[in-house]
Formats: sequence, structure tokens, C-alpha cells
Amino acid sequence: MDFFAEYIQIVQDYAMANVEIAPFIIGGALLFAGFNLPVPEDLMIFISAILASKNPDYLVPLYCGLFAGAYFSDLIAYALGRFLGPKLFQIKFFANMVTQERLDQVAGYFNKYGMGVLIVGRFIPFGVRNALFISSGLSKSSFPKFAFADFVATIISVSTYFYLYYNFGESMIAIVKKGNVVIFSIFILAILGFWVKKREKKDHEVPQSDDNPQ
Repeated sequence: MDFFAEYIQIVQDYAMANVEIAPFIIGGALLFAGFNLPVPEDLMIFISAILASKNPDYLVPLYCGLFAGAYFSDLIAYALGRFLGPKLFQIKFFANMVTQERLDQVAGYFNKYGMGVLIVGRFIPFGVRNALFISSGLSKSSFPKFAFADFVATIISVSTYFYLYYNFGESMIAIVKKGNVVIFSIFILAILGFWVKKREKKDHEVPQSDDNPQ
């Protein structure tokens, strides 16, 4: 992971020093997140917003590069789940980062609440986003529906964080981190609630007898 930490620092420094090509740098870096590499989307949004606040002429290109990277990263994650499926867990690097248990939990939540969960899911940090997108692919959900729902979800999430960082700068970092913890905690509680209800339903099922009355 030290390699990726150094890589992110290089990307950050280079983007800050080369605003004219920063949209391509940031957008390109985000594409790696689709392969489940540890490229923090929140950091890329922060860099883009800060650069835009200091260089208003580049606001639109920076936002567009950021949005494109985040959106196509999600499509990559979906494609991994759809076309590689269970084979993903034969890749040690991937299996260590997203467990089958986590994917099963997210898939259950996704199957119960449908595409609307993508909008909420895009605000959930700590690897849950990618697990959700990969689960969408694994479950063979409709690509057009996924692409449209995620397009809307990406606009909402990226625009929200970009606006906050653009207008309030570094003062928002601590607030966003606390908000991420709260959102993640709510998500975990919802997953636990879903699991408990599923277990209760299973426990209340009356087993059918194998004996056939004559």
C-alpha cells in the first residue's frame, strides 16, 4: 500500500503544479479506482475543488474531468463483476480488498431495494461504493439502468462534495470525514437489520414433512 500512497501523493503534487492538465491527471487517476485500487475519490474531489477555487478559469474542465473519472470508474467496477464474476476471488489482490461476505451483504441490500440504492451508496465510503458497483455486475443487473442510475448518483455526490470544498476549502475536511463515519455506520446498521430480519424469517419457516399422506 505504500506504493499507492506515494503514487497518490505524486498525482496530487503534479496536479497542483500543472492546473492546465489537472483534469486529465485527476480523471485518469480515478479510473484506477474502478479496478479496486486505493485511489481516494474524496481526495480527488478536494484537489479539483481547491484548484478550481484558485483558478476559476479551469472550474468547468476540472469538474468535467473529475466527473468523468468518477463515473467511468463505476462502470469499470460494474464490468469487472459482470464479465469476471466469481473469478475475481481467484485474484489474491482483489480478494484481500473486497471479501465475498461484503459483496454478499451488499448484493442482498441491492436486490431488496433496487437501483435507488446506488444514489445512497455513492455517499458510503470505506470500499462500500465499489462493492456495490461490482455486486451490480455480479447480479447481472441491466447495464442501461445501472448506467443511468449511477450517472444521476455521480452528479449528486460529486457535485455536493465539489461545492462544499470549492466554497469552504479545508474547513470542510473534518466535517466530511465525520459525515462519512455517520453514513457508514447507518449503512452497517441497515445491513445488520436486513440480516436479522432474514434470519427471523428463516427461523419462523415451518419445515415441510417428507411424508406423503396416503
